[in-house]
Amino acid sequence: MTGPLTGYRIIEVAGIGPGPFCAMMLADMGAEVLRIDRPAAGDLGLPVEPRYSVLNRGRRSVALDLKQPAAIAAVKRLVAHADALIEGFRPGVMERLGLGPDECLALNPRLIYGRMTGWGQEGPMATAAGHDINYIALAGVLHSIGRHGEAPTPPLNLVGDFGGGGMYLAFGLVCALLEARRSGRGQVVDAAMVDGAASLAAAVFGLRAKGMWNDERGDNILDSGAPWYDVYETQDGQYVAIGSIEGRFYGELLRLTGLEGEALPPQWEKARWGELRARLTEAFKQKTRDEWCRLMEGSDVCFAPVLSMKDAAAHPHNRARGTFVDVDGVTQPGPAPRFSRTPGAIDRPPAAPGQHTEEALRDWGFSADDLAGLRKAGAIA
Repeated sequence: MTGPLTGYRIIEVAGIGPGPFCAMMLADMGAEVLRIDRPAAGDLGLPVEPRYSVLNRGRRSVALDLKQPAAIAAVKRLVAHADALIEGFRPGVMERLGLGPDECLALNPRLIYGRMTGWGQEGPMATAAGHDINYIALAGVLHSIGRHGEAPTPPLNLVGDFGGGGMYLAFGLVCALLEARRSGRGQVVDAAMVDGAASLAAAVFGLRAKGMWNDERGDNILDSGAPWYDVYETQDGQYVAIGSIEGRFYGELLRLTGLEGEALPPQWEKARWGELRARLTEAFKQKTRDEWCRLMEGSDVCFAPVLSMKDAAAHPHNRARGTFVDVDGVTQPGPAPRFSRTPGAIDRPPAAPGQHTEEALRDWGFSADDLAGLRKAGAIA
C-alpha cells in the first residue's frame, strides 16, 4: 500500500452502512483495517456474493463469536496492537461485551476509539432504533429537500449514513490520530449521524439566519425553487442539470438556449420565477439530451447531463479521471480524494466473513497454539 495512512492498524467491529464506509475510506488510503465479522453475518444485510459488498473492500475479515469469552480476549489482544478501533453498535453494547472505551484504553492508552451511531452516545433518543431518514429528519435537513407543494424527498441514504456518518467518523479518527502523535494519548470519537447531517447543512443554517432562506420547501435558490438551478426534461425524455447562479453564467444559459434578447423576467425577481421556469422548460424540450450536451457541455452555463449510474461510469470525463474502477467484475467508485505523492488504492476485493481468520490473526501475533485454543473454545470456526 502507498496511501497516506500506510502503517496504521485499525480494527473494525463489523456493522452496516456508515461504519463500513468509514473503514473503506481508511483502507483506500492505505490503513491496514482488520474487519471482525460474526461467524454468521447474514443479518447485516449484505449481498450473497461478497464481491458486491463494495463497502467491505480493501480489508481482511476475521470471524469471531463475540459471545465467547475467548473471542473477547482475542479482540483485546488485537486492541493492544492497534492504532484505532471502529464500532457502530447502540450505546452500551460494547461495554456489555467488555470491549468499551475504558477497557480498551486501559489496554492501549494511545488507542483512538471511534463510535458510529445515529443519535449519539447520550441524549433522550440515544438508544432508539433509527436509519438515515430519521437522523436527517431530526437534524432539520430532510424538511428542506423536495419540490414546492410536495412531501420531503429522501435523498438516498447519502446525507446521514455516508456524509454525516461515515465521512465524519473518518475525519474524526484521522484528527485524533494526528493529535495522538503529539500527546501520546488516545481518546473516544463520538460520531453521530444527526450531528453530521446538521453540520453538512451549516451554510444553509447561516442563510436562514440572515433571512436569505426560508422553510418553504422548493422556494429557495438551491432546492429547485430557482429556475436557473434545477433539472429540465429534454426532447427524448432524459434530463439535464443547470446551475447558472452567477450573472455571467446565467447570461450564457440564455444565449445557448436561444432565449437571449427575449423579454424575460429579471433573474432574481422571485415573484416571476414561474414565468422563467416555463420558458426554460419549453426551450429544453426542443433538443435531446445529447444535443444539449454537444451545445453546453464544457461551457460556462454550469451544465451536466443527468446520468444513470451505468452511464456515469462511461462518461468521457469520468473515464479520463478514472473516477470509477472495476474490482472483481464490479464497477464502483475508486478511492477519493487524490494524493500526488501517496495515492490511495484498493488493496483487495471485499472478503467473505471469516475469509482471512487464521492468516490475519497470525499476522497480528497469534501462534498456532493460540489459534487451536480459539477453535477449541468455539471462538472461531
